Amino acid sequence: MKKFSFVSMGCLLAVAACAAPLPQATARLSDQPALGGGTYGSGGGLTVAADVREYQGRMLVCGVWAQSEQQSVLTKGVEPKVLGSGSVYVGDTAVVRGLTFMTEVAPADSYGGAMAKCVQTTRAWTAEDAAQPVKIRIPRQLVFRDADQDGVVEVYFEPKGPGAGAPALLGTILGAIGAG
Repeated sequence: MKKFSFVSMGCLLAVAACAAPLPQATARLSDQPALGGGTYGSGGGLTVAADVREYQGRMLVCGVWAQSEQQSVLTKGVEPKVLGSGSVYVGDTAVVRGLTFMTEVAPADSYGGAMAKCVQTTRAWTAEDAAQPVKIRIPRQLVFRDADQDGVVEVYFEPKGPGAGAPALLGTILGAIGAG
């Protein structure tokens, strides 16, 4: 019976170690959070905004994400995969892997002040951390593939920076196109 308990406990710990971090707090993002994201080859994209700060002597990572209001049906529902592969870096060190803990918000011109979900890392906070650049990295990846007798359709997520687009900015662009 003890063998089963130790084996069960070992399996649970292994699964917990591989799981994405769970939200532990909420906080408002700073006026100028770090931005990242990208676009889909079929149109539309994602924007991620994140901050790091000290909480109880450890590093706290807070963030939100937004997706384009207009995008291809081929990319609907791929956000967990794309966000799950992303990381937040402080300097050259990944401090959080997997961004699915973040809050989804509407696309905006600025994400400063947005209410965000946060996770506390195991990394001790140092004064140098405040001066380090925060970067959001999401790798290029295939998000849709279909092959039939007519050929192959592939859609990739391309990490080109914020890609959700703000509604006001989109309206300005569409207005300029219509006026031209």
